[in-house]
Amino acid sequence: MRNALMRSRRVKLALTALVLVGLFMLVARLQRAMLFHPNAAPTDESVATRVPGLERWWHESPEGPVEAWFIPGEGVSAARPGPVVIYTHGNAEVIDPLPRWLTPYRAMGVSVLLPEYRGYGRSAGRPSEDAIRDDLVAFYARLVARPEVDPARVVLHGVSLGGGAAGLLARAHRPAAMILQSTFTSVSDIAWESFRAPRFLISDRFDTLDAIGGSDLPTLILHGRRDEVIPFSHGERLHRALSRSTFVACDAGHNDLPPPGLDYWGILEAFLRDAGVLTDRGPATHR
Repeated sequence: MRNALMRSRRVKLALTALVLVGLFMLVARLQRAMLFHPNAAPTDESVATRVPGLERWWHESPEGPVEAWFIPGEGVSAARPGPVVIYTHGNAEVIDPLPRWLTPYRAMGVSVLLPEYRGYGRSAGRPSEDAIRDDLVAFYARLVARPEVDPARVVLHGVSLGGGAAGLLARAHRPAAMILQSTFTSVSDIAWESFRAPRFLISDRFDTLDAIGGSDLPTLILHGRRDEVIPFSHGERLHRALSRSTFVACDAGHNDLPPPGLDYWGILEAFLRDAGVLTDRGPATHR
């Protein structure tokens, strides 16, 4: 009788464990469906052929090739290496339209690296926090080996989910400066505030606050007061957690930042000069 009861308990425990594992896998799948939207933006591969100097890079991940675009800044060379911005985009974007938007960086003499996420655009695999971190670290190693790139002047510029991705890379390789635009403190905080989902259920946490909070990393934070996706308070909390941060409160929501009238590129250029990333007075790119 006792052996039978013990077997029955073991069977119940095993079944309970299976149910919990299945539930966790289902929750993780639902999370990623809500967090990542790889098919939300159209692709245009022809952009790569129209941007002077653009190089297409491929990283062989365990799930297949992942793409990135590298565009050198104006005037940089092996004899005159310059700074570089690694720009990580939001969860419903792809890299294809970004070279045109980021032209002012290149006009400042700043090179640009546009890493794609797994499952986005032409990249293989499925997006996840671990996958994005591993691919960013691989692209970073290739980037700082370039002769026209000054490895001491790498800047991370993350937008929305891309701010969390930038935090992952900052944890592995401290940058010279960081720009966080419409970024959360963590996905776990958003999940709790929006759905009362406990932290242990969140598989892709993207904990930006934990990655850089308490550091003296020069950081520019831009956040819309009317952000309907990531509350304005997240930008304020990130600002308070950093001893060398500049906070720009914008009259904008989540998807319309920068708003009309904001001297966006002027703010970015001034920040990069104050952080020591831009050392030569270049053309007035932001007017």
